[in-house]
Amino acid sequence: MALDFQPLTPERIPDLATLFEQGGDPKWCWCSSFRLRSQDFTKANPESNREVLRTAVREQSNAPGLVAYEDGAAVGWVSLGPRSDFERLAHARVLAPVDDKPVWSIVCFVVGRKSRRQGVARALLDAAVAYAREHGATTIEAYPTEVPEGGRIPSANAYMGTLGMFERAGFKVVERRQANATTAVRPIVRRSLRPRKAP
Repeated sequence: MALDFQPLTPERIPDLATLFEQGGDPKWCWCSSFRLRSQDFTKANPESNREVLRTAVREQSNAPGLVAYEDGAAVGWVSLGPRSDFERLAHARVLAPVDDKPVWSIVCFVVGRKSRRQGVARALLDAAVAYAREHGATTIEAYPTEVPEGGRIPSANAYMGTLGMFERAGFKVVERRQANATTAVRPIVRRSLRPRKAP
């Protein structure tokens, strides 16, 4: 599978819409859940969520994510940016900052129904790391789902990526947290980024 990765721009929002309209949570969420406080997200609707992402495209200096294309069609999406881009992270107890180090965060993956199990998410992860490095990030972190030994999880629960995928990409677990004894443990993973050498 030959993929082309492009930063989200206003012109590419219709392409992303085609991907999100395939159904599931992306059709409703529009990758806005981490850009809003939890209490605001619960009051949102698909159109207001779409506007949240449109606003991020217009106002941020970096793209709010990358679109993966195959033969001109959008087949995948990864949302990333400086941690300060994500309002939810500023107020989350379980995902509170590990330290005061400036980091970029990867918060969401979407892969089209017909493109799953073909390495698209891992390729998006590699592209996200490269994009963050090119934009000055020195540390990148994420909050993946930990899959039980020999188990599987529903695709709807894998939107933050799996721990195994991040570990294979060189990320290390720096903390494991949970809200209470009955909730799932959430790993926080990080990878240090060395600046690319000038040619």
